[in-house]
Amino acid sequence: MTENIENLSGSTPDVAEAQARCDAWGQFHDVLRRNWQSGNGGVYAVCSAHPQVIDAAIRQSIEDNSVLLVESTSSQVNQLGGYTGQTPQRFAHFVKSAAHRAGLSAERVLLGGDHLGPFPWRSEASDSALEKACALVRSCVLAGYKKIHLDPSMPCANDDEARLNERTIAARAAVLCEAAENALRDLSSGSREPVYVIGTEVPAPGGEVLATHGLTVTAADDVHQTLEVFREAFLKRGLSSAWERVVALVVQPGVDFGADTIFNYDKNKARSLSAALETHAGIVYEAHSTDYQSPGSLAQLVQDHFAILKVGPWLTFAFREAVLALGAIERELLQTSRQHRLSQLREALEAAMLRNPAHWRPYYHGAEEDVRRDLIYGYSDRCRYYWNEPLVQEELDRLFRNLAMGPIPLTVISQYLPEEYRAIRAGRIQAVSEQMIQEHIRQVLRIYAAASATAAP
Repeated sequence: MTENIENLSGSTPDVAEAQARCDAWGQFHDVLRRNWQSGNGGVYAVCSAHPQVIDAAIRQSIEDNSVLLVESTSSQVNQLGGYTGQTPQRFAHFVKSAAHRAGLSAERVLLGGDHLGPFPWRSEASDSALEKACALVRSCVLAGYKKIHLDPSMPCANDDEARLNERTIAARAAVLCEAAENALRDLSSGSREPVYVIGTEVPAPGGEVLATHGLTVTAADDVHQTLEVFREAFLKRGLSSAWERVVALVVQPGVDFGADTIFNYDKNKARSLSAALETHAGIVYEAHSTDYQSPGSLAQLVQDHFAILKVGPWLTFAFREAVLALGAIERELLQTSRQHRLSQLREALEAAMLRNPAHWRPYYHGAEEDVRRDLIYGYSDRCRYYWNEPLVQEELDRLFRNLAMGPIPLTVISQYLPEEYRAIRAGRIQAVSEQMIQEHIRQVLRIYAAASATAAP
């Protein structure tokens, strides 16, 4: 295996270290290089398009002087708009504009595409779905995305289990990669080349899992085989240069979550998996569905060469926790007022989900009362698909307006948002809705920031 990370820019290690001090691109590669060598340090990827999450991640990056790695999924953002209504070009502008407003240099921002493949079009025949996936990959590269997760692992309408084997997935990934490389040629000379993440044992987007008896950790032999099969597929399409820029492999470390279930990382079960990369110079692991893992488990993942930690639903889960807590504060303060109508955010959110169940019905099961609870409170956080609904946004705006009418008593904040109360008392934030939401999301981001700074013993 070639030294994918060390030689990406053709630079010596000294030059790479100098780049790391200058921009996100250099820092990112330096982190991956050090992790492969020693298990020291990693980077977390914010997989969300929610404005409050993006703002919180930007502020965390500024505080830590770290890379801001933001990734959009194929469902959130695509050439047709996705469920956020944003194309890759619009999403890139949105993130970089938010960073600029907060004082974060564009050189510190790294954009990536998560699960780029046929997933949004999997109900179509594979040829049609793959064609649209290629258009998505192309649009991401043209928008300036530099980290591309190639994921054609899901079956399409005409796929059966026998057909969708590892070689088929690898061949489709090479087709997607070719689309990215072709798009790169249309950019101005000097544009940095994207890096790629590959794999076949890819957890489902969003972390939805129905298993009840644990997960099977990827075997070390499967790592070797997967890398060889993908290498052959890339070379067959003349993508040797692109293969040199494959920096990470997605595997199953035994980590995932479902509506009310978390599968915790067990380093003993993943011991041989962690050691498997020793013979593949420069390749690290990318860990998906790490949401809700303990701080210790996330730190251990980094030490075991899972240099890239993906987090998404946990961040919007934290957003929902904060706004519903603010709704409770609103009721305490204004429930007897005749001048103000209380917001009905919780009710509007559930109504939106019931009107359009497409985003949650395949994932929540059981008795009606269990499903209704999971709609709002499930770890899978399927309600993240509905925050853009006009009626939901209207109630959220009403909540903010109501709480902005006067000072919020600290005693009430202490009851419903105790961590934010402590941050206010410490002078880190003010007692205003938006800052308390930011603080609640950043409590999750700080866990990832600490894990990413972990040094191997």
